[in-house]
Amino acid sequence: MKKLNFVILLALGAILLSACSGGRASIVNTWAGLAADGERAYLASGSHIYAVDVTTGKEVWRYPAETDSNIIFYANPILTPDGQLLAGSEGNTHELVSINPETGKDNWTAPFLGAKGKWVATPLIFNETIYAPNSDGFLYILDMNGEQISDPIELGGALWSSPVTDGTYIYVTALDHHLHIIDPATGKTGEPVDLGGAIPGSPVVGDGGVYVGSFSSNIEFIKPTGNHEVITTAADWIWGTPSLDNGTLYYADLSGNLYSLDVASNSQNWDAVQPDGPIVASPLVAGDTIYIVTEAGSLLSLDRDAKVVWEKTVGGKIYTNPVLSGEIVLVAPYKAEFALAAYDAAGKQAWTFTLEK
Repeated sequence: MKKLNFVILLALGAILLSACSGGRASIVNTWAGLAADGERAYLASGSHIYAVDVTTGKEVWRYPAETDSNIIFYANPILTPDGQLLAGSEGNTHELVSINPETGKDNWTAPFLGAKGKWVATPLIFNETIYAPNSDGFLYILDMNGEQISDPIELGGALWSSPVTDGTYIYVTALDHHLHIIDPATGKTGEPVDLGGAIPGSPVVGDGGVYVGSFSSNIEFIKPTGNHEVITTAADWIWGTPSLDNGTLYYADLSGNLYSLDVASNSQNWDAVQPDGPIVASPLVAGDTIYIVTEAGSLLSLDRDAKVVWEKTVGGKIYTNPVLSGEIVLVAPYKAEFALAAYDAAGKQAWTFTLEK
């Protein structure tokens, strides 16, 4: 495995502490969270969430309007089907808030304050219910007004990734090596599935089960029954969530390899592509293009045959998943000259957004 810089080492140290102490360890000074719709990017960075116009790169609003020392954002926000923007704080009060994406104002009369740990994972919205995993090892279940509607489910291990659903079951990964399968109709959980390594990424729903990568360096396929098998092995630990598109699973490892697996045959479509550094973020698939970002601060556009179409030096170090807004690719580098940048399909930088000092 390539030597990782101090940010990754800090995060890995937090993983180990979280796994041993129920998730009470805290990352400080880490990379940002990012989400977008067709009009705005939503950047979760430090004391604020910033709404940025995707056409101009100008700030539309920030939440909260004034800095609050109890609030620290870095989890990816999520836009809900009913028009809310949900975001969790790592700060002292562990707030989960709902923001009006048009105005930047609170939707709920009060934030949800029931969690005991930091919010790292993005909630899942399923059947008009919020399933919010927290680093304290609990999955919190709320209505769309932020009210707790049933007892939280204790899963154990720090929960750092967003749950997914196949329409029947909910799948949640944990840093203590386990995948949990939950029946939301009953609240019952199956026997935890041990995948042999910490799992900071989310599962990906496939045909008849989910695909999960972990620090075991394996991609495993897990059925709703809990039966699982290793379908392929990477050269190094897998951090980011794989991307499944048209029967092809794209995933990357911390040695900087990008893979393309045909899931029907469990065979690689091409030799692993290795750009210029470890890959923490998930691959972004948009049409016939695969976008990847690296710790070395690069953004690459590849075609389906692994040919590099273009490569741009963004700067800093990139750990946040790239996000698509229309035809624009949004990238949030860490410790760069700017906090957010937009690139068009040809690789031309459209604008950058810089946080106020």
